[in-house]
Amino acid sequence: MKKTRIIILFILGSVASMHSQELDVNLQVRPRFEYRNGYRTLLPEGQKGTSQISQRSRLNFNYKQDELVVKLTLQNTRTWGDVPTNAVADKNGVAVFEAWAQYNFTEKWSAKMGRQVLSYDNQRILGEQDWGQQAQSHDAFTITYKTEKQKLDFGGAYNSTAENTLQTPYTVANYKALMYAWYHNQFSDALGLSFLALNTGYEYANTDSKLLVDYKQTFGPYLTYKTSKIDSNFWVYGQTGKSTDLQVSAWNAAANFNYGITDSFKAGLGYEFLSGKAANDGSTVIKSFNPIFGTNHGFNGFMDYFYVGNHLNNVGLQDAFIKLSYNVNKWQFALSPHAFLSAADVVTPLNEKMDSYLGTEIDASFVFNFKKDITVTGGYSQMFGSKTMEFIKNGDANHTNNWAWLMISVNPRIFNWKK
Repeated sequence: MKKTRIIILFILGSVASMHSQELDVNLQVRPRFEYRNGYRTLLPEGQKGTSQISQRSRLNFNYKQDELVVKLTLQNTRTWGDVPTNAVADKNGVAVFEAWAQYNFTEKWSAKMGRQVLSYDNQRILGEQDWGQQAQSHDAFTITYKTEKQKLDFGGAYNSTAENTLQTPYTVANYKALMYAWYHNQFSDALGLSFLALNTGYEYANTDSKLLVDYKQTFGPYLTYKTSKIDSNFWVYGQTGKSTDLQVSAWNAAANFNYGITDSFKAGLGYEFLSGKAANDGSTVIKSFNPIFGTNHGFNGFMDYFYVGNHLNNVGLQDAFIKLSYNVNKWQFALSPHAFLSAADVVTPLNEKMDSYLGTEIDASFVFNFKKDITVTGGYSQMFGSKTMEFIKNGDANHTNNWAWLMISVNPRIFNWKK
């Protein structure tokens, strides 16, 4: 009888272990104050800057059962005051930011489907865009193969406006189809190399109103070298293919080198080139590089003058910058001046070539880890624009163009259950 009881307990324990479950629920509340006085573009003459508070509220559900992993993220984004205090409905409502299921077939192979974040390397081409309160996610299917030092991802997506029964124009400001492959090899603790190949298809109607899809390819390597003192990276991306029946030929390259002078103080240098097209270039070829789905706020200055919903199909950009950072206790401070130049000639309607210098931006920021689940961040930036910047973006370069922000992020875990 005793042996039988032991056997039964063993079987029940084995079954329970085979069906282990875990549910984790966490919350994010992230309000951000911004003073915009020449943010994204030079302040027009005679105009005044403005201030507002935006907020992201998220509820994350993470569930695991054996080989199955499921995530659901609900979020609301708002500007304080965009609805009255007695509103019966929210302006933006609650949106699904992530809703995906992943199955791990083996320790090496897995597949994921649903609304998900596609984020790779330093997020220059594919990123979450977390600075934006709404962030960025895709309806996609991905397959992953990984070992201790290597990882390979394949992914794809196909979009429609609704469950149509006839061919219907895709009117959403988004790609019609997407395919990509990403490979990473960690050769050593210090050296890592990735390669990304991305194919994006955008629908358009030709002169006969026939719906067509043109595909543009973005591809290239991303190299990192990190030691206890050195943190550096280098990348080169090319763009080819077609867009609305026009040939694409553009490229992007950058190098960053950071060195830990002490345990608390780091200094770095960087340079990035994004190809562009001169105004007097009569070619129909698209020569301006587009970072596509990149987290562009993290590049080319925090004031978002370039590639954050702007500066596309333009003269391109050269960005030379310095990065200084200092950590002490719960504080982190950073200072980064940028010198901006055009990548292609800036030419007036009178065919006069202008100086390539666009301006200088200085970014100062801090992070304060107030409590375990509470982080306070903020910063101040100022743009010293040139006459060439005025010509490209309009506005008044002589006006004080600056931006300041303060953000509080509260991220508590509200529920955790394991079986």
